[in-house]
Amino acid sequence: MMTFLPSYVNGAWWTPEGDPDAAIVRDASTGDEIVRVSTRGLDLARAVEYARKAGRKSIGSHTFPQRAMVLKNLAIALNDRREELYALSERSGSTRRDSLSDVDGGIGVLFTFSSKARRELPAGNVVLDGPIEPLSKDGSFLGRHVYTRLPGVAVQINAFNFPMWGALEKFAPAFLAGLPTIVKPATPTSYVAEAWVRIAVESGLLPEGSLQLVSGGVPGLFDLLDVGDTVGFTGSASTAERLRAQSRSGVRFTSETDSINASILGPDAVRGTPEFDAYVKQLLVELTTKAGQKCTAIRRAIVPAGMTDAVAEALRQKIAERVVVGDPRAEGVTMGPVVSLAQREEVRRQVAALTDAGGRFVVGSAEAPDARTVDGSPTDGAFLQPMLLAFADAATPAVNDIEAFGPVASIVEYTDVAEAAEIVGRGGGSLVTSVATHDLDVATELLTRMGAMNGRVLFLDRDDARTSTGHGAPVPHLVHGGPGRAGGGEELGGIRSVLHYMQRTAIQGSPRMLTALTGVWHPGADTDTGGIHPFRKALSELRIGDAVDSAEREVTLDDIEVFATFTGDTFYAHMDEASAAANPFFPGRVAHGYLLVSWAAGLFVDPAPGPVLANSGLENLRFVTPVSPGDRIRVALTAKQITPRETDEYGEVRWDAVIRNQDDEIVAQYDVLTLVAKTWQPAPVPA
Repeated sequence: MMTFLPSYVNGAWWTPEGDPDAAIVRDASTGDEIVRVSTRGLDLARAVEYARKAGRKSIGSHTFPQRAMVLKNLAIALNDRREELYALSERSGSTRRDSLSDVDGGIGVLFTFSSKARRELPAGNVVLDGPIEPLSKDGSFLGRHVYTRLPGVAVQINAFNFPMWGALEKFAPAFLAGLPTIVKPATPTSYVAEAWVRIAVESGLLPEGSLQLVSGGVPGLFDLLDVGDTVGFTGSASTAERLRAQSRSGVRFTSETDSINASILGPDAVRGTPEFDAYVKQLLVELTTKAGQKCTAIRRAIVPAGMTDAVAEALRQKIAERVVVGDPRAEGVTMGPVVSLAQREEVRRQVAALTDAGGRFVVGSAEAPDARTVDGSPTDGAFLQPMLLAFADAATPAVNDIEAFGPVASIVEYTDVAEAAEIVGRGGGSLVTSVATHDLDVATELLTRMGAMNGRVLFLDRDDARTSTGHGAPVPHLVHGGPGRAGGGEELGGIRSVLHYMQRTAIQGSPRMLTALTGVWHPGADTDTGGIHPFRKALSELRIGDAVDSAEREVTLDDIEVFATFTGDTFYAHMDEASAAANPFFPGRVAHGYLLVSWAAGLFVDPAPGPVLANSGLENLRFVTPVSPGDRIRVALTAKQITPRETDEYGEVRWDAVIRNQDDEIVAQYDVLTLVAKTWQPAPVPA
């Protein structure tokens, strides 16, 4: 009986009634049929409309922190069932170590984005970009940039090598931005994508319509997309260009495509150095993890002249010690097959093209390896062995153009650092280049020469070899993507990736209007200094614009000298009248800036126990006008931004602090950060 892989659309699971032309997905090690994949009869237009209406409405009812908590809880739900995902991934050729990149990596993306969003995004749905731009002399007309969510749906079309990480690294920022997502996984590993989506659906955590899965082809999908929709593609450069051409004007199309990534062995990294050892170990990891099926894998090993044999010998030794090719379910296997027999033959075809162009095997061969199986019987699984091909001429076009998407790399030599950087550039743009060197001058020159040709550059040496995340491992905190052949797109990179799914808009208006639009108080907007002191208000009672206007305090020469003696800050501008007067910025001896900030706290604080639990920081401090003995200062403190914390009984309040002198000149301005209880019950007064 044929089993078809279901899709999850319109809030329900859907399976085709039948399709004689359905794609057959097989076990990479045994060839056994796993499932058949088809979307015959699936109404894509309805799925897109469901995302736009139900999905946008349900996600839009959540704030950034609330969406972040959904991601955290989803990560927990997936983590609780990761053993199921490991077992399924083994059928695609992934070892347990490989699943650390895909299964655990995807879960880690959710945890990271949840954490960063709760720390870095506001409590509403609008993100500020940059400072206020004054557009009038009296401050009544302001401008600034904001991000708001797009009106459409995020479509993602993924590669077969990372069915979980590849989807979740796109889903997390889109979800935070407020966009519903339609996931289209690659057919060979679509059953892994279906499994994690099923866990997500069964968790009941996701808002209605926020996530849909299309298991199979998507004919006509691009005709349904319009301005406000996005497409995130991972795969081959040729497919990316074809899909980009199908996209309507106004649809945001981002691609992350195959690239001929490089790894440079620095001229100082001779045999016996920690850098040489780290380089060889990294090369081994990139050849064998996921059987080399990674868009970030090393495809060109670039080494100093005369070092090819040393690197090849060290790599052969590492392979003999550590690599066992076979079925991931067999005991002791460290490298599984490529995803399918078709992929195995494609890799062999590209390897043949490399040898025809002059490449010679210095490690491994294209012959089938002696693969270990579960029961010890022979198998025609999609197994390959690690291969390294040496080229006499680094300018050989095939080296810099052909990617054998498997456990294959080329090795070429350079004569100086400039040539090494030039070789990197011949790849036409890469996702990542790594450099093994302890020489700071070499590292600096390489970055200067080749940085613009890469999305990421990793510098590996004795100081970070043990803790490095590795050449081929993108991290959610940093951008993933690259110029030219690598697709020209950008993913990940922390909160910046959330902004990829939002629209930046310049807004102009009065301080009152901008305060209402952004949820952040702007100077010149209404303030409320009446009633109780803002420090007596719990988070639930505090409002943007609640303020304190303090009394004045005179600064004396004795105050300055006491502060200098007490703190040890006897800088001449505070203690030497003649030297201070000779300074172009001071009229004579002046008060310490930190004395003024300390006094300001004394002027605005309410000292009694209350809902303000702690001062958690001070940001954006600027000293504007010097304060001389005899001057008087006062401070205005205004509640600028209120951010409740979803998991705590308190939130953060950002206060706008402005110190002025007796002439109403600004002395200093800064933000004060406090932690404030959400609710507060005053202690009973003793009878």
